[in-house]
Amino acid sequence: MTFQNTREFARELDSQDTLNQYQDQFIFPKVNDKRVIYFTGNSLGLQPKRTKAYIDEVMNDWADLAVEGHFYAQKPWWDYQERFAEPLSKIVGALPSEVTVMNTLTVNLHLLMVSFYQPKGKRYKIICEEKAFPSDQYMFQSQVHFHGYKTEDAIVEIKRREGEHNIRLEDVLAKIEEVGDELALVLIGGVNYYTGQVFDIKTITEAGQKAGAKVGWDLAHAAGNIKLELHNWNVDFAAWCSYKYMNSGPGNASGCFVHEKHHNNPDLPRFAGWWGHNKERRFKMEPNFDPVHGADGWQISNLPVLSLAPYLASVEMFAEVGMDTLIKKRDHITSYLEFILHEIDKEVKGNFEIITPSNPSERASQLSVFLHGEGRSLFDYLMKNGVITDWREPNVIRLAPVPLYCSYEDMYDFGQILKKGILGK
Repeated sequence: MTFQNTREFARELDSQDTLNQYQDQFIFPKVNDKRVIYFTGNSLGLQPKRTKAYIDEVMNDWADLAVEGHFYAQKPWWDYQERFAEPLSKIVGALPSEVTVMNTLTVNLHLLMVSFYQPKGKRYKIICEEKAFPSDQYMFQSQVHFHGYKTEDAIVEIKRREGEHNIRLEDVLAKIEEVGDELALVLIGGVNYYTGQVFDIKTITEAGQKAGAKVGWDLAHAAGNIKLELHNWNVDFAAWCSYKYMNSGPGNASGCFVHEKHHNNPDLPRFAGWWGHNKERRFKMEPNFDPVHGADGWQISNLPVLSLAPYLASVEMFAEVGMDTLIKKRDHITSYLEFILHEIDKEVKGNFEIITPSNPSERASQLSVFLHGEGRSLFDYLMKNGVITDWREPNVIRLAPVPLYCSYEDMYDFGQILKKGILGK
């Protein structure tokens, strides 16, 4: 398709968009009494209008039933998390038994590393990407220290080549082969938070396991955003947050994946808790831990139902739409945003540099843009004029045109506001 930088063309694309109706199912902040253009769904998704009803349901059951809500609520709290198995399995490409919800992202990655990072002898090293999200970096450091290793010995970062913004797949594979039988774990972000680069999860997983290591993924920026086939790709484990592309609310519950090949391994260590114990025997208060079969067996504590309610509202919306439909629009609207950026760059004689890969298979719903020659003042201008975006030092803005609630006309309007912000200085 040949794009045009006109309002009429953008509106025509919106009229053809099967997801355009979902815009009205979200609540948008306002700036100057006008609905914002929201580009930060890669940090915190907008609130779906249906969310309040899910929370109110739990609150009403708590008021009316108190403790009996565990068994007699409209959605009994006792097994509330089981409602996620089917829709989440479709979002991440898993069997229903391989997914669960609990805790928050870094907590779950720590807990999964208890099971899947088992350094022994010379096999103790972890491969991760350079400039992983800071929480992952802190996690790796504390894990290797806990096991008695030094950071500089145990953590191996895959680096970008000089002058390049993204990590080459061949460099990942070469590093795995180089570390070889010293490698215990590969744990990488499925989508790099800074550049928006999508990694080849299938190929990297195969290479890591061939080297004798376990392979896990931090899918914070991937779940609900890219096509995942965790079961078929034979991924050992993964975790993700729910508040970015899945719109469950700030700091909300995390999802976990544990491949079924690990479900019946009694020798696999894990930190156990009451909620992961055999569901049918839980109230017998037995002294010895008998885990629930599947990913639910990694649960520890009674689940925060009030937090799960918004997440359930969201995954049921995803079930209505389907990942294939989301991804089709994601690719198209991201390409249109890319076109708008290039057009405005020409009009203002600027020097924008999109550091996200141009290959659609290596990117998702994010474009990270170096604003060469521009400073923080341009970001501030965008924010004051109703474009909610994200600034990363030294001068990068991250733009996430989330397909559920961003429109093509939003992309056009953003371009016009961006142009005024540059020319008006």
